[in-house]
Amino acid sequence: MTDLTRHATFREILSQPAIWRDWGARLPVADLRRWIAQTDTDEVWLCGAGTSAYIGDILAAGLEGQQVDGRTGPRLRSVPTTDIVARPRAYLTGQPKLIVSFGRSGNSAESLGLLDSADAFAPHWPRLNITCNAASALATRPGARVITLPEATHDQGFAMTSSFSTMLLTAAALFDTTLPADQAANRFQTLADALATLLPAFTAQAGSARLPARAVFLGSGPLSFAAREAALKVMELSAGQIPALWDSTLGFRHGPKSFTTPDTDLWLFRSADPNTRAYDDDLLAELCTQFPGSTVTTPDIPHPFGDLWSAPLYVALAQILAVTWSDALGLNVDDPFAGQGTLTRVVSGVKLHPVTP
Repeated sequence: MTDLTRHATFREILSQPAIWRDWGARLPVADLRRWIAQTDTDEVWLCGAGTSAYIGDILAAGLEGQQVDGRTGPRLRSVPTTDIVARPRAYLTGQPKLIVSFGRSGNSAESLGLLDSADAFAPHWPRLNITCNAASALATRPGARVITLPEATHDQGFAMTSSFSTMLLTAAALFDTTLPADQAANRFQTLADALATLLPAFTAQAGSARLPARAVFLGSGPLSFAAREAALKVMELSAGQIPALWDSTLGFRHGPKSFTTPDTDLWLFRSADPNTRAYDDDLLAELCTQFPGSTVTTPDIPHPFGDLWSAPLYVALAQILAVTWSDALGLNVDDPFAGQGTLTRVVSGVKLHPVTP
């Protein structure tokens, strides 16, 4: 196996435990929760594009219907910036919602477009921007509360890795109200320790796995959207040479299973919830029977705090797999589309059209 540490992307994946420990100790959870409560909104929109949008998907699924002291909190809704920018009049109406924007660079066209659209249609809606770039529009444009993550999360590689996981955990700490604010640092520490233990095993597992022609990632609830991010990492870093599909455990049978061929390998992210895991295990048995030529993997991931908090641990495995396969394909892991002009680290080619109320 080649030395993967020569790739910035691999080093950024390995940096996640240290980042989480440091950031968890510094994140002012209680203060930020007080600010969120003062916005007096009954709905929170989790907004981003691509991987940043999947953060919102994982959070909304993981915290759906959460209750504290018998009361249901604000509704969390994942609303991609790509949807809002294309149709602002369809979204930015009615009672104020808290807009939470995620952005690694903080300068993508859709991030800027959401700021412009909100200024035009909903200037009175409160905003919380979570970004990895202190010099970005999300960090510097007036009118929002800003959380700027450590510079180490501003990944230099093409794929979002530490930026994804740290933005996800940051928002989880703010909106998972079953977590006491004074325990957030311990939560980050525990997850960092878990990932530090898992990373060597992930690397060994990826190094011994075959290079599949296709890959499938599956899960339920927040883990289905972790599977979505996992599939994206494989497609991005393989420059599309390994097509990857994601779906929910129960949804996979409804047509998408047709993607599976004998040279397709599958990863099933099993839930901590016993009822949900029963469905996962049913599908696992079915896949092993129906596709004997495929390798079906159920990663052994700890679930000390439930599926939402385990999502970045599952995705870390896919990050390692994607780097390993990209390297095996002879690609530039840190820029798989170099010379093609089709995809770039910060999405380009999007023309923003003027918005008027």
